[in-house]
Amino acid sequence: MPTDNALPPNATPYERLGGEAAVRKLVKRFYGLMDTLPEAWAVRRMHAEDLSGSEEKLFLFLSGWLGGPNLYVERYGHPFLRARHLPFSIGIRERDEWMLCMRQALEEQVADGALRASLLSAFSSLANHMRNRAESGAASAAVTLDTLGNGQA
Repeated sequence: MPTDNALPPNATPYERLGGEAAVRKLVKRFYGLMDTLPEAWAVRRMHAEDLSGSEEKLFLFLSGWLGGPNLYVERYGHPFLRARHLPFSIGIRERDEWMLCMRQALEEQVADGALRASLLSAFSSLANHMRNRAESGAASAAVTLDTLGNGQA
């Protein structure tokens, strides 16, 4: 991973993370957690048994989303992320489980605290945007994005 001194002041999150190798490592850890944490069971069962396809697509997407090469767009076109996830019933539980895995992966893989906090906030917004299942008011109030962003669930 490059040191802060080696980075230009306008470095992208992709560059600040450490580029391709660091994004791959983050994604690999994220799916490793999803595959092993019992608390992530609901979101894990939404994926194929073999996570390698999901892992590759997330890597491609995150590369561009973080300011690096737009690999996903080059291969598949515009992500239309929410539309691509509509076949899956995604509610609060699935969002929170996805965020549990991403939060832990970020904590383990991203040493820069400011970058980690910024990414956690961005991922929290993205994960909330993927919700597509109506839920009761009581369930909706159970976990807010504030608690997700602060590492509490």
